Amino acid sequence: MASVLLCSTPVHAHVTPLLAVTRALVARGHDVRFLTGARFAAAAQAAGAEHVPLPAEADFDDLDLAGAFPGRAGRTGLDAIRHDMLEIFVRPGAAQHRAVLDALSRRRADAVLVEPLFLGAMALVATPADRRPPVLTLGIVPLGLRSERTAPFGLGVLPARGRLGVLRNRALYRFVERVAFAEPQRAAQEMVRAAGVEPNGTFFLGWPADADAVVQLTVAELEYPRPDVTTPVRFVGPPRPAPSDGTLPPWWGDLDTRRPVVHVTQGTVANEDPTQLLVPTLRALADEDVLVVAATGGRPVEALGALPANARAAEYLPYDALLPRTSVLVTNGGYGGVHHALRHGVPVVVAGKTEDKAEVAARVAWTGTGVRLRTSTPRPAQVRRAVRRLLDDPAYARASAALGERIAASPGEDGVVDVVEEVVAAREAVAR
Repeated sequence: MASVLLCSTPVHAHVTPLLAVTRALVARGHDVRFLTGARFAAAAQAAGAEHVPLPAEADFDDLDLAGAFPGRAGRTGLDAIRHDMLEIFVRPGAAQHRAVLDALSRRRADAVLVEPLFLGAMALVATPADRRPPVLTLGIVPLGLRSERTAPFGLGVLPARGRLGVLRNRALYRFVERVAFAEPQRAAQEMVRAAGVEPNGTFFLGWPADADAVVQLTVAELEYPRPDVTTPVRFVGPPRPAPSDGTLPPWWGDLDTRRPVVHVTQGTVANEDPTQLLVPTLRALADEDVLVVAATGGRPVEALGALPANARAAEYLPYDALLPRTSVLVTNGGYGGVHHALRHGVPVVVAGKTEDKAEVAARVAWTGTGVRLRTSTPRPAQVRRAVRRLLDDPAYARASAALGERIAASPGEDGVVDVVEEVVAAREAVAR
């Protein structure tokens, strides 16, 4: 039995895949502690882990980001992304690192599993390997390892071939690291020094390159080739979605229709303003011969206003029952939600530019499994054209189905456990 410490920022989309990994570790008989925010204590315990709370200076309520980070108001584009990187992810890093060291001092861990935006791990991986447990990064967002074959993470720029592509990427890295994200990069390096460790100099969004391994929760076909990367990367596929509790909205029988079903969602966090994507999609498709099914992610359905005759809505919907009936997903680009759709061969319209969503959208476009709109606030006409394109061109559904077969064949969270056991066994063999 191995002792494993999981670490996550207190954000629903970050915690959820790690809960699936927790359940798989516990099912194999491993001892698991889960370091994250107070809001997720019950979920961690229900998954079989001991909850280790983050200190107050690293904890926040992701359902009220505006209240927790009032400086976000009014920011858009690169300025908004830079602010979020600095305030939501870099600033809490010092307290995160102290919490990790405290947890390790109380009880040793054979391995530490960290999601990529838990930036307190930067100080941990900068510590010599013989003075810390193995650190594995769990790729819950698109892979961000630096490569001359890819553009920097966050821009949503597709790979370009040949020497010109390499030169373009080098120039973009200089811009991102020295200009666009210079402030969060300096803060991240200072955070590592304050922990008493000399920084490796790695760009803060690419710190997983210094981990012992990256376990990416996707399939290789949904990720750009990086032949020059030396960090071990294992593609295990996304966690299998948890079965729903069987609760269905009263209108569920309306899905028994010959009309295509279009599902629209803004996820469970970035959904406080339904006029960004939910409402434009409802308006865009009001006169189309489709059934539009909207999920508000826990927000009141009434916030959508009067629904068109061909629309239905609920706060939450059971994906295991809905997606097999769905023809197109319209989403702001959550990594987990896109994987759920592709697992069922559903092509995707992505309208998202914040956090990792531009990168998710780029991979959807790159694989031919959908359309990206390059905006978080599309006009109804943009949504209508994109949905019609996916419904009218079967190539998108074929590409999604092919990728879905690869996802269905992947081990998911069980693959993570396999890697953990291999790494722990290798460390024990060296010790012996």
